[in-house]
Amino acid sequence: MTPDPRASPKNAAAHPRHDRAIRVGLLGEGITASLTPPMHRQEALLLGLDYEYRVIDIAETGETPDDLPRILDRVLAQGYDAINVTHPFKQRVIDHIAALSPSAERLGAVNLIEFGEAGAVGHNTDWIGYRDAVEIGIGDVRGRRVVQVGAGGAGSATAYALLSLGVGELAIADADAARASELLARLAGPFPGGRVRAIALDELPGAFSRAHGVVHATPTGMALSPGLPFDPEAVNRDAWISEVVYLPLETQLLRAATVLGHRVLDGGMMAVGQAYHSLRIITGLDPDRARMRAHFLGLLDERSAQLGSAPSP
Repeated sequence: MTPDPRASPKNAAAHPRHDRAIRVGLLGEGITASLTPPMHRQEALLLGLDYEYRVIDIAETGETPDDLPRILDRVLAQGYDAINVTHPFKQRVIDHIAALSPSAERLGAVNLIEFGEAGAVGHNTDWIGYRDAVEIGIGDVRGRRVVQVGAGGAGSATAYALLSLGVGELAIADADAARASELLARLAGPFPGGRVRAIALDELPGAFSRAHGVVHATPTGMALSPGLPFDPEAVNRDAWISEVVYLPLETQLLRAATVLGHRVLDGGMMAVGQAYHSLRIITGLDPDRARMRAHFLGLLDERSAQLGSAPSP
């Protein structure tokens, strides 16, 4: 296993990729609107790197998730140094890579594959991106009670991050009860002691009333899936509310929570965090996180302006 990227990056002068072009990609389905590629390109340019970032969208290529082995062979043949991985491949790729970082192994999900002399190594920077977001945007959560709605890929990362930060109790609810139970089983190894439990959806109001924080980790609220995932009126008024959705940055949930007086954490913090840590692994350099956040917000403004000027259907 390889260490997780919390320590200082490798010596920049000695990094083997700095004297040549670096080729990176994003593999997934329906990802042409992702802001990860422009975030990488801009920051790499400002770091003085020759850095190419391509999108590999199976919705565009006509391939299916079952074509993953062939896709990975093609990526290797084309000389990629690394690829970010998103839906529907975060779990599927594990059977096709040589080694996993500890967190990727524990989470059972990979969002970055680095190709090198040791073969393909899988990392998970989603969790550490969310951990950073909580540290920056919320602060100390040790010993606190947190409720999380959603136990999918994003929910796995946020739950792992929260437990690593020392939350005292984490209650997880999902429309798929089996998925919540599976997440609990994965988290029991690295975080023993009964700090995490699964609850039914009808238990949420009671849990919300006692919570110090609430995390929303489902697609509800995205531009193509608008709406409220739960009633924010049920949440303890002193609790913070966090979102993983970033398109739009201010979801209906965060807008309603702000009106009610809650402290909120937008999904963009996690999006920037995972890109920041991916760049650290790929390049061995320390990107400028504040600069990346500013660029990300600018990209969102551009996207909003494009949507606002589009003709009505």
